[in-house]
Amino acid sequence: MAIKVANNQSLTAITSIPASITGGAMTLLETKTASSDATLSFTSDIDDTYDEYVFKFYDIHPETDAQNFTFQADTGTNTSYNQTMTTTFFRAYQYEDGSSGSGVGYVDAFDYAQSTSNIMIHENTGNDNDQSISGEMWLFNPSSSVFVKHYMTRTQNYNGSDITTDAYTAGYINSTDDVDAIKFLFSSGNIDAGTIKMYGIKDS
Repeated sequence: MAIKVANNQSLTAITSIPASITGGAMTLLETKTASSDATLSFTSDIDDTYDEYVFKFYDIHPETDAQNFTFQADTGTNTSYNQTMTTTFFRAYQYEDGSSGSGVGYVDAFDYAQSTSNIMIHENTGNDNDQSISGEMWLFNPSSSVFVKHYMTRTQNYNGSDITTDAYTAGYINSTDDVDAIKFLFSSGNIDAGTIKMYGIKDS
């Protein structure tokens, strides 16, 4: 592939950026807004139209204090949201009062090995009026009939113990069936408020 450059230190002749540089565009497919809902589920538009799906979380607020934000997946041949997953979890944190904190570290208690449970995205989100969780989750090639389905998340929450926590998770859904549904929920209680948007991205 040829490298495209601007000549004579001028950009006046460039009318567009090559697609090979920009990659695929994000297309908004669906928006879910919570109002005391047990779950927020995306059950359509996850198919082979896009190679990557991005879920963006905006101020997801639990009704019950100090709850874990989780997800599970579904396939066309299974409607029980109990896919087997293997995952890992890292986080950094800082107490609001400055008493202690930690750089990014692995948290063994929050990873999973071939589990069908609801999978941790972030821990202990508080339910004070100013507490919530925001961030993103990426799901890759969910319609593949050959490979397992990889995902990763990065989220920030205001913890129920007045801690700011930056969390990173990743793993795979151990199925070669097409994954066509994702649900999000707290470990206990409803999702009091917040919005999740789902985008599709083509690989070029």
